[in-house]
Amino acid sequence: MKIRSDIEIAQKARMKDIREIAESIGLPEGCIEQYGKYKAKVDYSFLSSGREAPDGKVILVTAISPTPAGEGKTTTTVGLADALKTAGKKVIVALREPSLGPVFGLKGGAAGGGYAQVVPMEDINLHFTGDIHAIGAANNLLAAMTDNHIQQGNELGIDPRRITWKRCVDMNDRQLRFITDGLGGRANGTPREDGFDITVASEVMAILCLSRDIEDMKERISRIIVGYSYSGEPVTAGQLKAQGAMAALLKEALKPNLVQTLEHTPAFVHGGPFANIAHGCNSVMATKMAMKAADYVVTEAGFGADLGAEKFIDIKCRMAGIKPSAVVVVATVRALKHHGGAQRDSLSSENLEALERGIPNLLRHVENIKEVFGLSVVVALNRFPDDTDRELKLVEEKCEALGVKTVLSEVWAKGGKGGSQLAGEVVRLCDEDTDFRYSYQLEESLEGKIKNIAGRVYRADGVNILAKAEKQIRELEKLGFGRLPVCMAKTQYSFSDDPGLLGAPEGFKITVSDVKVSAGAGFVVVFTGNIMTMPGLPKRPAAENIDVDSNGKVTGLF
Repeated sequence: MKIRSDIEIAQKARMKDIREIAESIGLPEGCIEQYGKYKAKVDYSFLSSGREAPDGKVILVTAISPTPAGEGKTTTTVGLADALKTAGKKVIVALREPSLGPVFGLKGGAAGGGYAQVVPMEDINLHFTGDIHAIGAANNLLAAMTDNHIQQGNELGIDPRRITWKRCVDMNDRQLRFITDGLGGRANGTPREDGFDITVASEVMAILCLSRDIEDMKERISRIIVGYSYSGEPVTAGQLKAQGAMAALLKEALKPNLVQTLEHTPAFVHGGPFANIAHGCNSVMATKMAMKAADYVVTEAGFGADLGAEKFIDIKCRMAGIKPSAVVVVATVRALKHHGGAQRDSLSSENLEALERGIPNLLRHVENIKEVFGLSVVVALNRFPDDTDRELKLVEEKCEALGVKTVLSEVWAKGGKGGSQLAGEVVRLCDEDTDFRYSYQLEESLEGKIKNIAGRVYRADGVNILAKAEKQIRELEKLGFGRLPVCMAKTQYSFSDDPGLLGAPEGFKITVSDVKVSAGAGFVVVFTGNIMTMPGLPKRPAAENIDVDSNGKVTGLF
């Protein structure tokens, strides 16, 4: 039997009218704004409408440290939601929306895969409802207003050498990381060093994802720090009077997007910060709406549990008052063998030695969920046809020694039916009592929080804070930002800040190179190693394979 690509499977799907999907979860017709037949925005008013039942239980799906072999976190998230629906549960899946940079670059989309996808897949991966473009427009409006203020007399005394607000674009473009602009004489601006972030790294994205409503969003935008004055004082978007216009650009983007899975499970797809350079979770508003409309909400956090899950808990849960009821850690035998040193071209061959060396990566993530955050956890092992019984048994035995159950997942090939066992274990875990906690307390110093994450979650032997970062920490604490949560910007490929240290490395230190405050989002971003906020395209970008025919049919997407 021919194995179909993700896009071929998605294009053959028979979707239901989005009004029928909305009706299935009690969304009044007046609350949805249709974008064609299969997509809709959900109005803010739904959150204030009455519902007597308690909020639904939140299930967080996370994963081992990612590898080129693939783990299938989004696929598992979608398949688990479908499996819960098949079991008769009222469930909604809540995901992030894709950035065009990875879609045309290397990573691919964010709609799941195989028979566990959200649809319409092409729309979701290509522009969707325009949310990310709106975020880019708002970000760049603030950049333009900052430079215009300097051009028009600089009443606030902004030091052009200390502007921290960058422009952004939703594409991997290394050429824009560091630029000089304002050239061509006085009429064309003030010459200065500048640069671009990818849009999903913008603080505006974080603000949209963490805002409770439009008023909260405007207040957060007003607190954005664009730079510092000649006297060293922070200059904000509020002082530039930019918050109203920025919010006007974002008012539609703030509304969560409603779509469906291949099995017609309702899906909120909204917000898209990366977890290696941002906080890596979908919007609070979408999650809250899903909790209001369903008994079970299946959501994911980006990359490995050391990044996405940590930020989901320490930032999103803390700010939104959310408590996960269970956690799923996704792994594959292939990826674990890669962590154990096996080469990519040999991953289909049985290799118990490499698997034994790679399993500690999984165990460390699982142990963190249990011991650091006090949550119940199950391991979802995505099965590939070339996984052997001995390999699967080895993973199961190692997890069992930690008191954690391993469940085989076949949702890529079978959809919800392939996740029935996982769904049963998740429902059981949701009824367990847990001792939920964060990895640090807000009262600790910024350095204390950084050391707590590095030591407790990454298992580093210490933290090396460079002189520039030390000065930044002192300045931020002096300005009153010392009690904010921290958002670690770190490579996703390793517990360390070195992407080459796979598995569960020991004896390493985390190097902090830069620290900045995202005052509107409400956290301090800590840059480690050589992390960058503007990715580049690979040698052979996925864009080379994407095309569209005369009928508008897209091919080569995945």
